[in-house]
Amino acid sequence: MQIKENSFLVTGGASGLGESVVRAIVAQGGNVVIADLNESAGQALVDELGDNARFVRCDVTSGDEVQAAVDMAEKAFGGLQGSINCAGIAVVQKLLDRDNNPADLESFSRGVNINLVGSFNVARLVAASIAKRVAHDGSDEKNIDQGVIINTASIAAFDGQVGQASYASSKAGVVGLTLPLARELARHGIRVMTIAPGVFATPMMQSIPEKAREQLEAGVPYPKRLGNPNEFAKLVTHIIDNAYLNGEVIRLDGAIRMV
Repeated sequence: MQIKENSFLVTGGASGLGESVVRAIVAQGGNVVIADLNESAGQALVDELGDNARFVRCDVTSGDEVQAAVDMAEKAFGGLQGSINCAGIAVVQKLLDRDNNPADLESFSRGVNINLVGSFNVARLVAASIAKRVAHDGSDEKNIDQGVIINTASIAAFDGQVGQASYASSKAGVVGLTLPLARELARHGIRVMTIAPGVFATPMMQSIPEKAREQLEAGVPYPKRLGNPNEFAKLVTHIIDNAYLNGEVIRLDGAIRMV
């Protein structure tokens, strides 16, 4: 599928990995609806990028708000050809604290709800939009690439560390969505892929102490640095372009394995 003149919903698109994806798609002539909770950053990005971008405030766990983002894409650009879900949070807490008190269940659930349920919510509404468009315009020919859904997991899905129970399990759930959704949506010509990034230079990473960040960089075999969000965006654009990539999870991590 080409990016030029096609339209994509990018959640978490106002900063970090999502912002890089937005910029890459617009640079290649595509259209983007940025769905994010950060209104000021999202609107500033739209003002910079121009007519190929729109912004909608969106909580990915809300069916109504995600549907509003899909509706905006349909109204502004005539429909969607895919989505890239970069919205997510990191919840850090141990199962038991130093006094053996149990973890906060609400915090655990919030991480799972945003990272996993939010990914499913976006996928179901974007897939419905694409499938209805394809059925309406009669373009549902065999082996024609009609759409692509790209989710964001994490290497924590495979190498979860102490304190990452919510984050690791939610991202493992995103990994688990990939193949069953790809198999189900194959009849509509919609592909489903997941990227599992390692340690990247994003606003989330900037919040940790400098010493901890240096230790993470040292743990990357090669290249020995944090990932650049632009490298994530390059993989996204390749997945969109390469129609034989389907139902798979790609680690993008410089060969790091967390312990």
